[in-house]
Order: sequence, then structure tokens, then C-alpha cells
Amino acid sequence: MAMAGADEILVLGGVQAVVAMAVGTQTIAPVDMLVGPGNMYVAEAKRQLYGRVGIDLFAGPTETLVIADDSADGEMCAVDLLGQAEHGPTSPAILLTTSEQLAHDTMAEIERQLKVLPTAAIAAVSWAEYGEVIVCDTQEEMLEKANELAFEHVQVLTRDPDYFLAHMTNYGALFLGPRTNVSFGDKVIGTNHTLPTNRNARYTGGLWVGKFLKTCTYQKVLTDEASALMGEYCSRLCHMENFAGHGEQANLRVRRYGTRAEVPWYQPVPALS
Repeated sequence: MAMAGADEILVLGGVQAVVAMAVGTQTIAPVDMLVGPGNMYVAEAKRQLYGRVGIDLFAGPTETLVIADDSADGEMCAVDLLGQAEHGPTSPAILLTTSEQLAHDTMAEIERQLKVLPTAAIAAVSWAEYGEVIVCDTQEEMLEKANELAFEHVQVLTRDPDYFLAHMTNYGALFLGPRTNVSFGDKVIGTNHTLPTNRNARYTGGLWVGKFLKTCTYQKVLTDEASALMGEYCSRLCHMENFAGHGEQANLRVRRYGTRAEVPWYQPVPALS
């Protein structure tokens, strides 16, 4: 962070960090925007503070979708599902496949791995409550279902992973082929990993530099004629909406900068004495 140019670095985390940065303390100045991932408590703290500060997006429990065909194996599918299910007891992990054999192999492998995984106490609850295996007839059906689910992490273990890169529209991040995985994205691969959950990928992507940019506009009417002409249109619209004060803003410009002495559809506000 220092090498990237951060001028203040706080070594803290959790809800207390979120509140301290949003509200401020005796030693921490309040900020304008909070971004980044966190557990369910951090997400709730950000939700409650939204408005007082800006945030990147509302993020729920992490979620993982593995898309696989018969070129994949049950061990890798199980590892990649449980590797994310250990995040917490409410983290969905779903296998989407065209191979019924792979579906059975993966479920059997998950049961085996849960007997030896050190975080099985968490992952087992998540798998039991939120895990799914969905068998589709075709690759196209898998694509349709994946776009409907709009998951945060989507791992593609198929013969042609680029098919999903070319056709998928609703996802937080894609991980293409067996050589990559969600854990790489979490820890080392370099791309941003604050991503939409809860089907929010239908309308937004993850955190990026644009989240830190503001769109500010300005207006300046350059001629008397333009101000008067726009004033006439504006005045009619205000009249239709029964906004007399708005209308008088327009009418004043019509009278002052145009050729009309008065605007027929409005009675002007009496001038101050």
C-alpha cells in the first residue's frame, strides 16, 4: 500500500474498523467512502453506514459456481466447492454439469473430503444448507442457468471454457480452466476481488477504479434568445406539473431575455417592493 502511494495506513479490521473510518475517532479522521470485502458483520456495518459514507456495493455471503462437463473430475470439483464453502456457514457452493456421473463422483468426493478437511465444521454446514448439484442436458442449458444464478465466483472446468467467457453476461468473476481457481483470485492472481453477490451481477460488476470517480455536470446558457426559448418550454412543463415556483424561474427569463412581456399560461409572482 505504501509503494502504491497510500498516505495513511491503519492496521485494523472488522466492524470496529468500518465504524472508526466512517464516523472517526480521536486519532482517525472520517472518510468519504468505504470499499472492500468482509464477513457478514462487516457487510451489515457497511449497509447501515451507506449514506453517511459511500460504499462500493452491498455484498452478502461469498458464493461459488463450478461449471463442469465430463472432462472434469470429482476430486477437483469437490476441492473447489469446499474451498469456498469454508468461508462461512451460509456460503452457497453449486456444481452445474452436463455429466450425471460427475455429479455423483463430486458428491461422493465431498463427503470423503469433509472427513479430513480442517475447516469441515463450517464447510459441512454450508454444503448441507446451501450446496447444490444441478445436471443439465446441454452446454447451452448450463449457460442459461449460470446467467440466471449470476454468481460471484464462476469456475469453468469444461473442454472449451472460452465459450462461457464469450457468452456469459451475469457473473462477478470468471476462472477459466482447471489451472486457475477462486483461491488464486482471492490471494495472488492480481485482479480485484470485491465482487457482487446475491444475483447483483445482473446489473453491476465488482469494485474498479470507476467507483472512485464522480460524475459532475455544469450548465451555462450563452445567449438571451436561448434562455428565453428554453424558458418557454420549461414554463409549459412546470404548468402541467403545477410547480408554480419552478415555472416562475422560467417565466422570469422569458420576460427578461425574450420578446414576450408576459407568459399567457402563468400569472407572474408579484415583484418585491
